[in-house]
Amino acid sequence: MSNAKERKHAKKMRNQPTNVTLSSGFVPERGEKHLNGGGKPFRAQKLDPSSGTSRQQQAKMAHYSPSRPDGNEQSSSKVTFRKKGGWKAGPEGTSQEIPKYITASTFAQARAAEISAMLKAVTQKSSNSLVFQTLPRHMRRRAMSHNVKRLPRRLQEIAQKEAEKAVHQKKEHSKNKCHKARRCHINRMLEFNRRQRKNRWLETHIWHAKRFHMVKQWGYCLGERPTVKSHRACYRAMTQRCLLQDLSYYCCLELKGKEEEILKALSPMCSIDTGLTFAAVHCLSGKRQGSLLLYRAHQYPRGMLGPVSFIWKPERTPGDTSESRQLWIWLHPTLKQDILEEIKAACQCMEPVESTTCIPDPLLAPAQEKSQAKLPDEKIGKKRKRKDDGENAKPVKKFMGDGTRAAHEPHSWSSTTTGIVISDLTMEINRFRLIGPLSHAILTDALQAAAVHTEGEDTEDTPHHWWTETCRNPDTVSLHHRQEAVFDLLGGITSPAEIPAGTILGLTVGDPRINLPQKRSKVLPNPEKCQEFSYEEGMCTCSWSCAHWKPLSDQTDDPDNEEVRQLRLEGVPVECAHSFIWSQAVCKSVTENKISDQDLNRKRSELLVPGSQLVLGPHESKIPLLLIHQPGKVTGDGRRGWGSGWDVLLPKAWGMAFWIPFIYRGARVGGLKETVVHSQYKRSPSIPGDFPDCSAGILFAEEQAKNLLEKYKRRPPAKRPNYIKLGTLAPFCLPWEQLTRDWESRVQAQEELSGASSSSGGESDSRDQAPCAPMPGQAAQGSGGGGTALHNSSEPEGAMDTECPAQAGTEQVPGQDARGQLFCVLRSRASLKQLSAWCRPSSGDSRAAQRAPGRGQQELTAEARRSLLARFPRALVWVSLSLPGKGSPEPHAMICVPAQEDLLQLRRDRLYCGPQEPKHSDPFKSQIRKQKERQTREKRRHLGRAASEDLAEADPAAGPPAPTLGLWPGPLPDVTAHCSRVLLGFVTQGDFSMAVGGGEALGFVSLTGLLDMLAGQAAAERGLVLLRPPASPQYRLARIAVEV
Repeated sequence: MSNAKERKHAKKMRNQPTNVTLSSGFVPERGEKHLNGGGKPFRAQKLDPSSGTSRQQQAKMAHYSPSRPDGNEQSSSKVTFRKKGGWKAGPEGTSQEIPKYITASTFAQARAAEISAMLKAVTQKSSNSLVFQTLPRHMRRRAMSHNVKRLPRRLQEIAQKEAEKAVHQKKEHSKNKCHKARRCHINRMLEFNRRQRKNRWLETHIWHAKRFHMVKQWGYCLGERPTVKSHRACYRAMTQRCLLQDLSYYCCLELKGKEEEILKALSPMCSIDTGLTFAAVHCLSGKRQGSLLLYRAHQYPRGMLGPVSFIWKPERTPGDTSESRQLWIWLHPTLKQDILEEIKAACQCMEPVESTTCIPDPLLAPAQEKSQAKLPDEKIGKKRKRKDDGENAKPVKKFMGDGTRAAHEPHSWSSTTTGIVISDLTMEINRFRLIGPLSHAILTDALQAAAVHTEGEDTEDTPHHWWTETCRNPDTVSLHHRQEAVFDLLGGITSPAEIPAGTILGLTVGDPRINLPQKRSKVLPNPEKCQEFSYEEGMCTCSWSCAHWKPLSDQTDDPDNEEVRQLRLEGVPVECAHSFIWSQAVCKSVTENKISDQDLNRKRSELLVPGSQLVLGPHESKIPLLLIHQPGKVTGDGRRGWGSGWDVLLPKAWGMAFWIPFIYRGARVGGLKETVVHSQYKRSPSIPGDFPDCSAGILFAEEQAKNLLEKYKRRPPAKRPNYIKLGTLAPFCLPWEQLTRDWESRVQAQEELSGASSSSGGESDSRDQAPCAPMPGQAAQGSGGGGTALHNSSEPEGAMDTECPAQAGTEQVPGQDARGQLFCVLRSRASLKQLSAWCRPSSGDSRAAQRAPGRGQQELTAEARRSLLARFPRALVWVSLSLPGKGSPEPHAMICVPAQEDLLQLRRDRLYCGPQEPKHSDPFKSQIRKQKERQTREKRRHLGRAASEDLAEADPAAGPPAPTLGLWPGPLPDVTAHCSRVLLGFVTQGDFSMAVGGGEALGFVSLTGLLDMLAGQAAAERGLVLLRPPASPQYRLARIAVEV
């Protein structure tokens, strides 16, 4: 019998008397039982001789058992039972003949012993299960575990005893703490400070952590995307409603000094060729926000530092008689270190300044935390009363730090030569961004201008003395009323796209928590304030579905209408751009005198009428703000103004006080993913991924390539694409330097070939032979799997490197500075306008193509191309691509030049999808397998030798790691001629666009290759390219455009 059956039989016979046996198919023969006449003999369970109960039972059964016949009679009267189941009374081998007589007393005592044993077995609990768990499953109920009356009546008494016993076994918890409080740290602020040692938190971090997927980037812990599916919802919010984002991780650098000195120091870092500079008239007055591209001093067009936005403090401010100006420069945290060092060198500010402003305390050391966390003379499980020591009481404040610098590093520098002072205001100012047509409605409903203090009010006890002093000046009071009037006019404008780009409005508002609605709702524009467009003009003001915005109809009778029109045309007046947020003393006072949420809720509970408006009077906080208009899509001809909105600048510690009121008015919150989508739909480069010529872009590309390579290696070779067979040289790291170098050598070879042919047959004939097509032998080389280039580039197996083939091909040092780069990105506006005109087809319905000749643009000639390439050699061009047919582009997709047969096929069939890349051969497959086998043999040999010699080290002294199957292992060959179609560039952003209902992509192409392609294409087919994803052989037709 098997062990399982033995255990089952032993369990059944556990509490049975010795004279009871179970014949479940066993055949008793000669003192042994066999299962169904065969198998291993089974012996009856023996009672433990050490057990007292078993001894008593044996004695009783021996005393009361009837006289047994002799052994011969027993052996002759044995009967083999083959029927399964059933109980057999009597000892083993008992005769089946009915006795002639019995003794009543003896028989009754024997049966009484059996009955008592049976009752004991029934009442005794033999397992750890509860009573309700012994019931059949169809009789069990969920409430039986805590409600005894749900059990059958015969089991209720036993269940009640089990419940009473379980109550005494429970661990006693503290009665003065709930479950949530017991899980919290003793000092929550200290715990939060400890968790912010490496990555700082924003003020809205806890709100985001409950609703977003959090990522640790750039020294901060930021929300990447919502946990709910909200991709389309966020797009609808940007298009029709409002999207809210927390951009407080952006860094702010403040420059103080004379205007001439600041402009003199910063002018070498920017170029008027790329657009506005720090000396722009509207920006210099403080009326508008400007944006520009910073370069290292005197290194344009190379030495890229990154894009920044800047704000000048208005010149004429009430009560300000100093000649010094203030300049705020806002930039991405990845660009801060390089730009800060360059600005310090340009302004000669190398001396640290001892700051007198409020600096956040550094993080506590672990020893300090333990010392502060200890609570002598108090038990941890008991409540602790707050001890107020009067003025000496120092509350524990939440840590407010900077993720881009350490707490002990200086944050201010000055110069005795130029008189300029540079301060780092990162995390000192909160920045929220509202995107969408309902931004005006949410702002005007959530914010209310601060009330002016009158002489009759008692303002002695108020902590806001700066506002009391301000209200005593009639000029500042008049300016405050003007700002309030302009802010109210925003309610009459249906969309931020109607306001001039970069408009700045200063404002002082009351506490937004006072007028917080009780329920979350969606705020809509006030129809009484909004001026409707005439239906004859066919305009729609509810969203950005319209391509253009037209001015209001002429209605000069209404003075408000005239003011709204003036606001649309000229923006906010210069004097209304003033704000007290420029004063650090005012910001410090506003931060320190903020009313806590606990005190505010306590005052609400003391209201006579619950739910009524809370009036604080002079004790209400006054917060200075700065509203900055953010332009949306400003390039191209379609969807102008899409994605525009407002940025709200706040003093620190007031983030959540404004965040919740915005959400309660209907704003949907987005994360880092929505920021990338917003820039993609605006067709603008995102930071830092779309800036390959700056150090931040290089580091971002290296980190992205590393993550993609790790993800690729996690899949087995059979479940991942073989990029070598697909003809994809660099699927993870884009070789920009090699792309520009290969195109330069390619065009030089074509010019030499055309020069040799022009001496015999003329230059015009050689140009008509499609120079954009692959050269003879190169197409066959690419389609055949690489040909000579594959074998020439195959180095010895020990020299293979699989981490980043693109960098290995360009011999680029990881983290190399932008000054060492040989390529640059074309950002000259005049040259981009010229390229944009050349990329448009000459025939068609495009209005831009019809306007191009009237702009005085040059024609696409050889001389014009040479002059442009002489100014910007080895340059990349930022382009946008749209797919007229099916297909959704992916990041790192290849932009290729169509061959002549592709254009001929497109002329014959307008539904032509595109060609396919022939399959390439993988010459490294056998080498990789042999190298892996050799490394495995060496490892085994080394392990055996180490085991025999008792060596501690077990790792073999092997060479470089084995290359990855499916990736190009060594320096890259010629990237332009590796495939059957000539490579032009790569895609950095690409996806299905819900704005146009098709695929759209953004990326960079080689300027040399783009001019060569445009020169070889017909006028009606200019701008046609091919797109191919890295893991697909299918090419898709697309149209390229350079938007300015």
